[in-house]
Amino acid sequence: MLTSSRRLHAYDVVGSFSPGRDGPLAARLEQVRPDEIVLSEGGVDEETVLELVETAHRSGVRVRIAPKTTELLLQRGEYVPGQGAPLFELRPPVLTGWDWIVKRGFDLVGSVLVFVVGLPLWLLIAIAIKLDSRGPVFFVDRRIGVGEREFGMLKFRTMISDAPALQPGLEGANEAEGALFKIRDDPRVTRVGRFLRRFSLDEIPQVANVVKGEMSLVGPRPLPLRDYELLEDWHRARYRVLPGMTGLWQISGRSGLSFDDLVRLDFTYLENWSVWLDVSIIAKTIPAVISRRGAY
Repeated sequence: MLTSSRRLHAYDVVGSFSPGRDGPLAARLEQVRPDEIVLSEGGVDEETVLELVETAHRSGVRVRIAPKTTELLLQRGEYVPGQGAPLFELRPPVLTGWDWIVKRGFDLVGSVLVFVVGLPLWLLIAIAIKLDSRGPVFFVDRRIGVGEREFGMLKFRTMISDAPALQPGLEGANEAEGALFKIRDDPRVTRVGRFLRRFSLDEIPQVANVVKGEMSLVGPRPLPLRDYELLEDWHRARYRVLPGMTGLWQISGRSGLSFDDLVRLDFTYLENWSVWLDVSIIAKTIPAVISRRGAY
């Protein structure tokens, strides 16, 4: 049963779904856009139930399920009192406990290594920026992070100093879809800035945000305020964890994907996180940056 916003104990039913009869669940969710699913197992096997739950969470849809659900699912269930029939809400996994400690330790060690090893490069970049154009070496970009809280993301400056004031006049040239702003040949970018962007060197100072606990080495990419305002409600589940310097967006040919597909990559990362996944993404980021695959 696909439902819209719940008022007290009542549901507005906006559709139904039966595995094997109504096609892929993801397509059905895209069509009806429900707030949540109330799942009754019936004759559905456990593997199918798991697939349905994971598909719903990747689409940012809440799932409630009858209490006879398998023990595996109940480990992620929270009882919801006050319903006509008892239901459990299945929450997508969020990094807590030892998972959070391991990820935070990995972030701190990795950030210190990047800073120490890359310090000579930092100095060369700073000199090049100052010689190329007027303005500061660093640029503080206001972004939205975990819990949908605003923070200042640090970058090497790649544009002329008054670039933010010129953006409204360039909206008509935007080449990205959804809540993204991208121009392949942005006229505001400096000569040094184009080189830095080509190899993502402008992102290096974000290790300072990682040390401060505002970002992680790997995670969903933080969006500018302009892009955040254009998000749909189901996109916002990506803000349950720290944003990352790199992630699945960076290694998946992001300019060839729709924004909805990019958000689903974020959900896939959250559901399958491990420190080895972070290591794998970081390792794949290097060749992706060098080849400029899917980026501009």
